[in-house]
Amino acid sequence: MSRHSTAVAPASGRLPLDGRAAVHAGGARHERRAPAEKTLVQYLGVAVSAAVLVIVVALAALVIVLPLAVGGTALTVLTSSMAPKYPAGTLIVTKPTPVDEIRVGDVLTYQIASGSPAVISHRVITRTISTDGETTFTTKGDNNSDADPEPVREVQVKGTLWYAIPQLGWVNNALSGESRGILVPVAAGGLFAYAAYLFGSAAVARHRRWRIRR
Repeated sequence: MSRHSTAVAPASGRLPLDGRAAVHAGGARHERRAPAEKTLVQYLGVAVSAAVLVIVVALAALVIVLPLAVGGTALTVLTSSMAPKYPAGTLIVTKPTPVDEIRVGDVLTYQIASGSPAVISHRVITRTISTDGETTFTTKGDNNSDADPEPVREVQVKGTLWYAIPQLGWVNNALSGESRGILVPVAAGGLFAYAAYLFGSAAVARHRRWRIRR
């Protein structure tokens, strides 16, 4: 008789064991969803941070590291004289080139006047060697109808175009001078720290779920 009573309703008024287990199991599954969803967000955050970090490092390499490695210079196209291939805002990186290796068709970066910091990057359309052995270049902007008025002498030559990246020149201008040496390492360090925080949080959440399952 007592066994029959126990099967119908326990003395405590609780549901039978199977029902209680189902409720508890359902509650456990419900409670475990939030950490799982949170972990997914954390993993996505780590992935996004890693992607942004890779982009920042790549930009730093293109704008700073590679030019320094070859003794080159990163410059920003400010006018439309070399459009459409190199419109305003394009980042161009020049590399030192011996005068005797510069050919017609190369994009030449030269000082407007010898010793002047102002430079122009135009395409070589003729190369001339004088009787005294000096090489000069006639240059012209791709988008200009006329050649530049004065020939470029050897002492004015700074280098030739190595590579160019559209629109990145504006970033180069924003990171000019001392701000470049400060902002790039700070941005990279901040992204590293953020990625480490998200990765650590995901590891802690995973460990908590493992303990719950036990």
